[in-house]
Amino acid sequence: MKKILITGCCGAGKSTLATRLSALTGLPLIHLDQHYWQAGWQESSPEEWPLKVQQLAAQQAYIMDGNYRGSLHLRLPHADAVVYLDLPRWQCMLNVIKRWAQYHGNTRPDMAAGCPERMDVEFLHYVWTFKYRKRPAMMKLLKQLQAEGQKAVFILKNKREIDSFLATFSADQKS
Repeated sequence: MKKILITGCCGAGKSTLATRLSALTGLPLIHLDQHYWQAGWQESSPEEWPLKVQQLAAQQAYIMDGNYRGSLHLRLPHADAVVYLDLPRWQCMLNVIKRWAQYHGNTRPDMAAGCPERMDVEFLHYVWTFKYRKRPAMMKLLKQLQAEGQKAVFILKNKREIDSFLATFSADQKS
């Protein structure tokens, strides 16, 4: 696997997993947040974003993390594997609160420069309702990908499964 997409709810640990996996495999790391956002939390334009995504997805190898469901159709054709972090919503909520406490007022390493960590009710609502509003369509897509058998699909539901997934790469490196 040379092109791995990592997706899931905010706070599920996408960037953490991507960073760890990149360190294990040596594959380049792409945090989509660093490419989508511009200083001051300015979004990429609707004309510019698909072009950026196509350029990133066309690279020869990478670990790419981020949701951005609207651009998944541009990323999936290039990917060898998709990792979906399907953690419980309470865990995602706890993680975004911890992240906010850790980085409050500062820009975290996986975010674009000039975008200090922030949190508001709208964001917390998005995280809390993700499992019911966004997950069903993603699960349907992942099941379809699994049935087609053209891409490796990993649905990881907790820290133990994430650690086991990473251990397979550690074992591969020792061979």
